Amino acid sequence: MHPAPSVIFFTTFSGLGFGLLAWLGIGTPEVTGWTAFAFFAIAYLMAVGGLLASTFHLGRPERAIKAFTQWRSSWLSREAWCAVGALTLMGLYGAGLVFFETRFGLLGILGALLSLATVFTTSMIYTQLKTIPRWNMAITPFKFLSLSIAGGALLAGQVQAAIILLLIAGGIQAATWVMGDKALTGSGTTLGTATGLGQNGSVRAFEPPHTGTNYLLKEFVHVIGRKHAAKLRMISIILMVVLPIVLLLLPFSHFLAVLALASHVAGVLTARWLFFAQAEHVVGLYYGKR
Repeated sequence: MHPAPSVIFFTTFSGLGFGLLAWLGIGTPEVTGWTAFAFFAIAYLMAVGGLLASTFHLGRPERAIKAFTQWRSSWLSREAWCAVGALTLMGLYGAGLVFFETRFGLLGILGALLSLATVFTTSMIYTQLKTIPRWNMAITPFKFLSLSIAGGALLAGQVQAAIILLLIAGGIQAATWVMGDKALTGSGTTLGTATGLGQNGSVRAFEPPHTGTNYLLKEFVHVIGRKHAAKLRMISIILMVVLPIVLLLLPFSHFLAVLALASHVAGVLTARWLFFAQAEHVVGLYYGKR
């Protein structure tokens, strides 16, 4: 698929923001007053900023409010409700810490659960799409959640937990690449099934359906070379997992912590670009692009 910057920004930073909120919800780190305000400000800027960025990919952003009406059938609508619930509960929980130096534990736990539920519903928007086999895998939600929790640990200053969680997230990310590379072939979808002519024998493209481009080609067919993909995957893992862990293992300093976080974010952005760029929509078969 065409990797839209707004969706890459949305899935990366909202995941980090809600990941930090989840850690704050369980009381980690134990902060109050202005220190708590700083942590919550960072979390809300990332979470809300990411959610707002997603609206730029909508054809009619002013209709985004209608997403709340389809919660019975739409993961996008469920994401919207979970996000509002998480931000509301965590706002009340944060107010207790900032203004009253009091931790309302139940609010925090519920807010943390809704924060993770928001990340899960975001992942399901992509996981449910059978037309994109690389996304339509059971491991996809684990990738979103593991990166959110690991990134949240980095933001929360939980060094030991972050090291372990980054290793887990890196392993899951690598697994999704390996499984994803086989997903389109394993789905059984071919040019014959795409055109409906498969029952008549072997089908091949003689000429493209038309000489010009169209919305489907622009939005759903994006081809990236294997060599470039392999290099970007390596860069992503190094920035997202390896370099942050190396920096965290060094004697602690705030500069190294910020550098580790910046490296992780850059790695996640690279991996998320690949997530969209390598999404092989089956419509590409019809145009002879797969």
